Amino acid sequence: MPVATASTTLTVTADDGAELAGYADGPEDAPVTLVLAHGWTLDASAWQQQADDLSRDGAVRVVRYDQRGHGRSGNGTGPWSIDLLGQDLAAVIEQAAPSGPVVLGGHSMGGMTIMALAAARPGLIADRVAGVLLTSTSAGRLDPRGRPGAPLLLRVQGHVQSAFFGYCSRTAERSERIRAHLPGPERGLNPFLVKRYLYGPRAPRAAVLAGARMINECPMTAVADWYPPLMRHDKAGALGALRTLPVEVVVGSGDRLTPVVHSRRLVDELPQAALHIEPDCGHMLLVERPDVVTTRLRKLCRIAVQGSN
Repeated sequence: MPVATASTTLTVTADDGAELAGYADGPEDAPVTLVLAHGWTLDASAWQQQADDLSRDGAVRVVRYDQRGHGRSGNGTGPWSIDLLGQDLAAVIEQAAPSGPVVLGGHSMGGMTIMALAAARPGLIADRVAGVLLTSTSAGRLDPRGRPGAPLLLRVQGHVQSAFFGYCSRTAERSERIRAHLPGPERGLNPFLVKRYLYGPRAPRAAVLAGARMINECPMTAVADWYPPLMRHDKAGALGALRTLPVEVVVGSGDRLTPVVHSRRLVDELPQAALHIEPDCGHMLLVERPDVVTTRLRKLCRIAVQGSN
């Protein structure tokens, strides 16, 4: 079996001049490039296991990048929106994978990023993209405050969350200092809360701590200021560019952030999509059960290679 090459770093310049930090694994002359976009409060290391496993195949070059405001990437000039993330993804494809077929994978906000790209740049999707994986994500209707028929408790929670993130946004420096004095990602209630809301009941502790560390290292500005764009995200009915592509939709049965109903709506809109619901698994499926995601990415990459021959 080919051995994965060491990651190389790269920099992508977004349309507004923001510098996005990227990482590439696998041979530069691989017949297909897999581009992976991570979720809110995470960074490119969320895809580490997939990058390690798939780059060993020898037929795939894996490109991951930190979304703006996360990891080592800059903030840019704003205002922040999911549509802006779609533009960033277009820049990543054009600069880091300028030729050959591309497979896209997105987790949570990363999946929304792919949807924004599909809605804004259907020509780029048609010309370059050979397959898509969407995991633990949604096409919209995440904000319970304006959702018809949403239970009162959910609406109240929505108002509380909005107020909390609004406060953190207005007091980002102070909130950062407060967080610095709290127990770290491996102590106190932190791992317990991360597991409860983002993982399944049987998630390995190492996987939970990996997620807790990423969240703890995410700048408070990104934690707070990406919340409103996530709630405003709405690409339902705008995904025509993905309708003829092989699409894998994967979600944990216990996902609290983007419940299974959101994945079912995606499959209803995308006739070529296959839905897999992983039992007893939470929102961080790509870290909790990485092989589930890797298997489907490998399948899409093989289809892309076959289509390019």
